[in-house]
Amino acid sequence: MTRPKNEKYYAILAGALKTFAEHGYHKSQVSRIAKASGVADGTIYLYFKRKEDILIELFREKLGELVAKFHASIGDTADAAESLRKVCEIHYGELENNVDFAYVTQIELRQSDLELRREIGASFKPYIVLIENILRKGVDQGIFRADLDLKLARLLVFGAMDEVVTSWLISGRKYSLSAQVDGTVSFFLQGLKS
Repeated sequence: MTRPKNEKYYAILAGALKTFAEHGYHKSQVSRIAKASGVADGTIYLYFKRKEDILIELFREKLGELVAKFHASIGDTADAAESLRKVCEIHYGELENNVDFAYVTQIELRQSDLELRREIGASFKPYIVLIENILRKGVDQGIFRADLDLKLARLLVFGAMDEVVTSWLISGRKYSLSAQVDGTVSFFLQGLKS
């Protein structure tokens, strides 16, 4: 990024999200992103060197916001099982309420090249660490199994929620994503509990 974050920066990210969701990442020209953002084509390059940088920054911003919501929600929660429920509620609720972001994270990301996915993957790390910390807390509290492989379990938890969102999108959003929280958490707890 070449310029500091300001109103135009956020307008470009919002326009990019809408454009990527509507046309797909690969078919989204910078001119389309500029039009959706309400800025001139050249303005994009004042903030981003290439289209890939826009996608990377979009993930950093959106996932940063999501992780902040998780931390705010579970900050006072003593029980690890309840913290896990809150993460699942926020994950499903946020993506259900922002279908464009859900589409870009679930569909478009998977169609990107490996190097771009690696760069974007770094944005997911705080989320994965948060899940691991909840699982560790559950083990320490005696709620979750003492023999739990935390590194594997954190990926299984994240991957399961990720797949539920993908299935919801592929189905045409024919049901409530948020209504899947109870079943998801119940499934997790059966595998995690002592």
